[in-house]
Amino acid sequence: MLSLHQRLSQQQRLSPQQIQYQKLLQLNTLALEQRIKIELELNPILEEEIDISLEEEKTDNENEENEIDESKDEEFEIEDFMNDESIDDIRVNRNEDKEDYHPLTPAKKTLNEYLIDQLRLLNLSEDLFLLGDEIIGNLSDNGYLNRAFDEIVNEMRMFEHINVTDEQAQKLLNTIQTFDPVGIAACDLRECLLIQLRNLSLDPYYSYLAEEMLRDNFEDFKNKRYDAVKAKMNLTDETLKATVELIQSLNPKPGEGNIDTEQLNQITPDFLIEKIEDNFIITLNDKSVPSITLNKTYLEMIDENKKAKKTKQSKETYKFLKEKFESAKWFIACIQQRRDTLMKIMQTIFEKQFQFFEKGSKFLKPMIYKDIADEISMDISTISRVVNNKYVQSPMGIHELKYFFSEGLSTDTGDDISNKHIKELLKEIIDGETKKSPLSDEKLAELLNEKGIHIARRTVAKYREQLRISVARLRKEL
Repeated sequence: MLSLHQRLSQQQRLSPQQIQYQKLLQLNTLALEQRIKIELELNPILEEEIDISLEEEKTDNENEENEIDESKDEEFEIEDFMNDESIDDIRVNRNEDKEDYHPLTPAKKTLNEYLIDQLRLLNLSEDLFLLGDEIIGNLSDNGYLNRAFDEIVNEMRMFEHINVTDEQAQKLLNTIQTFDPVGIAACDLRECLLIQLRNLSLDPYYSYLAEEMLRDNFEDFKNKRYDAVKAKMNLTDETLKATVELIQSLNPKPGEGNIDTEQLNQITPDFLIEKIEDNFIITLNDKSVPSITLNKTYLEMIDENKKAKKTKQSKETYKFLKEKFESAKWFIACIQQRRDTLMKIMQTIFEKQFQFFEKGSKFLKPMIYKDIADEISMDISTISRVVNNKYVQSPMGIHELKYFFSEGLSTDTGDDISNKHIKELLKEIIDGETKKSPLSDEKLAELLNEKGIHIARRTVAKYREQLRISVARLRKEL
């Protein structure tokens, strides 16, 4: 049976402009620069605002260069350079006004390319070369085989139809493992270290003991149960120490540090905080971001189409231009609003963490997103969007904005202390411990409590793991 019901409800919906603003808030400086360039291509109403004074200066420089070039043309003939022996000495990036120059960085090979070059020197059959190429292609960043060797061989036989025996395949793998860097393409840490012991020019006596230690007592060695290793191998303290030091001198990650694993993670700070005399100045680092404005020609076209006789074509043109105008206007407004919001949040963070910027990381205060949101009357989600993936450069270095937010613990004085400061204290204590008898988590908690910081053993364990510091047993040294 049909019936009518009346219901009053309240719904919250975001307009397209609000959604666009929220998305722009999340972008860092580099991403915003790309986003503006895309919008400039899509919307003809928008254009990049060019500094006229800079353009005039550029034009003057170009005119001066042209005058110099003309004078050079009058002074020299082309025949003067035909038989010039010094023509081969022309250097890239050289400035005629300076004696020093900066050559272009030479092309560097990746680890894979470096290993393939060594593989080519073996003069292998086509099938063996294909297999070697596949082995090298399955190496992790650390230089270990990512997959089981048998799987690689069987897959190559099935899909590439290579005709290679198990003995030939194993011999090829063993050869690749002796490539530079030695120990590459091992299946695990023990194999990697054993390969290096067998192929590097090391002390023969201690190499023999080290190989026996890794082969027969690897678990005890890995877990630093040195007393058990010493008893099983019947070693003196001096011999045990020398053997362990030899193993520790080997490279556990032969692929690490090579060209293909090096990444230039250049951070462009979104904010700059400078101290000039006794004052701090905060600026938004957006000089690389294009300054945009509305194109006057298209604005005149909108006005002309509005006044023109209404035809089907003029209506469509006016509608198109009007939509693009509204979109451009909102885009410019969103960017300005983004700028104002970012500066307001950064200013508030600076005020609350002033002691950090003045004195250093030990004075970092506990702070959460809600503290900033309440201060400037904004939503916590807005603070989260701004803080995410943004960086600030200050006299204390470059820090992600998330760095300034942390929980705190109480002290005997009644003040709260940031957990980041506690982690630094924890690291200082561990760095200063006696390595022959490292401090347990319980002892670390006691030492921190003696400093007036109320902390439980399990919290110490959590912070230690976050700092990627091993348990006391694994920190033990001979």
